[in-house]
Amino acid sequence: MSSFVLKENKLIEEKYYYTTHKSGLRIFVIPKNHGTGYAVFGTNFGSVDNHFITEGKEVNLPDGIAHFLEHKLFENEDGIDTFKKYAEYGASANAYTSSDKTVYLFSATENIKESLGVLLDFVTHPYFTDETVAKEQGIIGQEIRMYDDNPGWRLYFNMLTALYHNHPARIDTAGTVETIAKITPEILYTAYNTFYNLRNMALCVCGNIDPEEVLKVCDAHLNEAAHADVKRIFPDEPDTVFQREISQKLSVSMPLFSIGIKDTHQPSEGSELARKQAEYEIILELLFGKASGFYTRLYENGLINTAFSSGYEAHTNFGFCEISGYSKDPDAVYAEVLSEIKKYKSQGFDPQDFERIKRVLYASCLRVFNSTEDIANDFISYIFRGFNMFDYPQIISDVSLEDVTKRFRSDFIEERMVLSKVLPI
Repeated sequence: MSSFVLKENKLIEEKYYYTTHKSGLRIFVIPKNHGTGYAVFGTNFGSVDNHFITEGKEVNLPDGIAHFLEHKLFENEDGIDTFKKYAEYGASANAYTSSDKTVYLFSATENIKESLGVLLDFVTHPYFTDETVAKEQGIIGQEIRMYDDNPGWRLYFNMLTALYHNHPARIDTAGTVETIAKITPEILYTAYNTFYNLRNMALCVCGNIDPEEVLKVCDAHLNEAAHADVKRIFPDEPDTVFQREISQKLSVSMPLFSIGIKDTHQPSEGSELARKQAEYEIILELLFGKASGFYTRLYENGLINTAFSSGYEAHTNFGFCEISGYSKDPDAVYAEVLSEIKKYKSQGFDPQDFERIKRVLYASCLRVFNSTEDIANDFISYIFRGFNMFDYPQIISDVSLEDVTKRFRSDFIEERMVLSKVLPI
């Protein structure tokens, strides 16, 4: 297999093949003897990438353009619907835009090569006109208004709005009706030509497929890309939060809460970001996991239910913890969270609990490798953040109690925390 480099992690008994295609695209093939094959073709371009310099010119894009572009690429100049093309091969397709990436994907039990051809073809052939853009503005405008009434969506973005003064992480992925009204075919082509450069993209195929077959499909559909010259610009962001509390009233039967904790150690990428993610995940599980005393106490007292969760969002230019759920008294939950943090800063973490949580998270990492979908989506997310998911179990294993204690004491500070609430009307 001359064109690919084999990468193996013998400790977890997993492997993948890697090459940089002549087009400049990074290709990863992860062999799994599963019934379903899964492919993701993504670009390192998300909702926060709205200000940059390219070819010596400074560009500001309207909020929501990455999401808008994702929708538009499914339209073809020949008028044939992309989903219909997939259906001919028995494949199921989708796409999504997040703060830091846009990803196009399909799953199939057969005809993986043919479906891969469809994927590569439509993503690399943009087609925008005034008429189609105007039509999409109406469609996405309706979607935005729908999400304006979605309690979980508003809870989350209200929390980000409270956390950040200036960073575009505070902006809704879809933008607003006003910002998408500014989008034109010319602006779409600017965004596309800047960020849909194959050297800024990656392809990950997971399943029972020969890497050389993947390469043949890429040879047939991809041309060499010019070397990209893009400098992303992010505004100065203070360590403080924008506002400590934010609330909104919507049609809900029980209040929702989201507690955000701002990560001020930015930017970070690669092994530094991976290690930070592991430390945060261990801390959150120790404090608020389903096996913690906190969860048991609040659940038994009726303050939270099984929807309660916590997690860390790791990005190269911003990051935050989120603790969220439903409660009849969100303020009481917030007070309990603060009390729990204060308690552990005083008494420290139990070494046996720490080792147990590490084993749980390590096992959770290994379970991801049972699903071609989970592997492919996690793999491309990590690649754009500069590290490899195959290395992540070892990174968790290497984290020490001292590392976690230091991270906890420096980052879990009340002044960097916010409370977002959605309350019944």
